[in-house]
Amino acid sequence: MIEVYNLWKQYQRPNWALSGISMNIEKGDFCFITGPSGSGKTTLLKILYREIFPTQGQILIDKRNILRIPDHKIYILRRLMGIVFQDFRLLFHKKVFDNVALVLRILGVPQKEIRRRVFYSLRMVNLHNKMWEYPKHLSYGEQQRVAIARAVVNNPKIILADEPTGNLDTELAFEIMTLFRRINKKGTTVIICTHDRELIRHYGKKIYFLYKGKILRKESL
Repeated sequence: MIEVYNLWKQYQRPNWALSGISMNIEKGDFCFITGPSGSGKTTLLKILYREIFPTQGQILIDKRNILRIPDHKIYILRRLMGIVFQDFRLLFHKKVFDNVALVLRILGVPQKEIRRRVFYSLRMVNLHNKMWEYPKHLSYGEQQRVAIARAVVNNPKIILADEPTGNLDTELAFEIMTLFRRINKKGTTVIICTHDRELIRHYGKKIYFLYKGKILRKESL
């Protein structure tokens, strides 16, 4: 599903954000990428969804070299993915329904199908009763669940999540991880960047440990 070969990323000389990263994530994996702040986790995710380019290396996703996809066709890659950003990136001037529906509208999905998919996604995260509220009226944990509903509304093959529980208390963090496991059990490949060792201990199946831009070790449980 995702093959990364000898990936390097440099923002400013002489330091390297990533140094020779290679990894293989198979279809249906539930994968953690962990390490301290500054270890390269977010940089790696940004390269995977082509927000930034590596300095060197190759990435195949679904057998396609994503670095060769022209910018005007990047939507082909993004259709495969649902992304949960660390800062959520919700549109606070739009209601919950519209936040989740945005990607479907961009893709030209018919309105009737949009209503069905948005309702299903919000019901999955137990927020269907708040679809007509604005995000500012929701709790932090509820905003995170809106971000997850938006990520899954297009039935992606891959979910990428950057520190999705970083600002949540322990109970809410485990609730969010349970949601990700439920999504994964339906066949979606899930990749989560986190430094939370307790979550990794409970949920980790495949784990990559990063330190200063390098993979120190990999564990498969």
